[in-house]
Amino acid sequence: MHYNAHIATFGAAINVSASLVNQVAVIQVKRGIGDVIWHLPFIQAIAAASPGGQVAFLAPPSSCAEQLLAADPRVAETIYFDHDGAELKRAANLVKLAALLRWRRFGKVWILDRTLRPALAAWLAGIPARIGLGLGAQKLLITNPGLDQSHFRDQPVDWLVALMAAMKVPLASTEPNLRLPPQTFAAIGEKFANSPRPWIALGLGASHPDKDWPDTHWAEFLAGLRQRSQGTIFLVGGSANGVRAQSFIAQSSGTPTVNACDLGLIDAAALLRHADLFVGPSSAPINLAVAGGTQAFGLFGSTPVLKYSKRIHAIVPPGGSSPDGMQRILPAQALEAIAPLLAIGKART
Repeated sequence: MHYNAHIATFGAAINVSASLVNQVAVIQVKRGIGDVIWHLPFIQAIAAASPGGQVAFLAPPSSCAEQLLAADPRVAETIYFDHDGAELKRAANLVKLAALLRWRRFGKVWILDRTLRPALAAWLAGIPARIGLGLGAQKLLITNPGLDQSHFRDQPVDWLVALMAAMKVPLASTEPNLRLPPQTFAAIGEKFANSPRPWIALGLGASHPDKDWPDTHWAEFLAGLRQRSQGTIFLVGGSANGVRAQSFIAQSSGTPTVNACDLGLIDAAALLRHADLFVGPSSAPINLAVAGGTQAFGLFGSTPVLKYSKRIHAIVPPGGSSPDGMQRILPAQALEAIAPLLAIGKART
């Protein structure tokens, strides 16, 4: 019995080791919440083509990936790693990532960016299969052929579409579908059940002031929207924008307007999935709205238009984007753009 027990223990250890070696990791180095969203179709496609139908997802902590992907059955776990910093800190972060990958003994790593350091970390960790774009010096560290260098200036979404095709990974669409906990979605619906439809969500704030609308524009837009629309208007954008939201609401009257900036990330994502229409700058809320199947009008004054989803409808300043482009998108222009959809609710199943 004692001998058989040792054999059983040894066998179990081998099985665990084999399981770890068969695990697939996906590394995404971009920092934003929106970056997790537009990567979703690729993460899910890689997982579907992987043993067990799941992957481990690695991203910087600022991406909030652990919260966003907690309900996604394709993501077995989220692991945070640090990527940015000054030169010395970047070197230290590279060593830490390599140690993490070696400890976890992943059998395959997908690197969803052309950056060099994650590929170098995977190579240092001895990961046998390292799948990457292979654009630039990264080509020396991956085990797949990589993309032709003619793709170097393409948009990141186009890189990944090309990579999926090259690796023969089926990709049905680049439309993201963020899985939310059913109880959270239901709770938000119940919380605002007495609010008349349609629901119009406005996303305040951005990662940089130049990407957000000036306060005067927001106040004028909301005032015009409250006079032209029916239903309920919700202002989202996190606690940092709560005071702004309340100020904008106080400056006008008309359609009932709710300051929903106190909602947490996943609650806000649930509200945006419930919404019938979204308006806001290129920031986290527009990506969350699109991932919830909501038609989204994006204010792209100083940033490139997001093109990964047919649900994104771009509002750009006359003459195109520029550093002062958000100031040149006038509230009247945005009101005119959304006018045809103000009374239309989202089809619900």
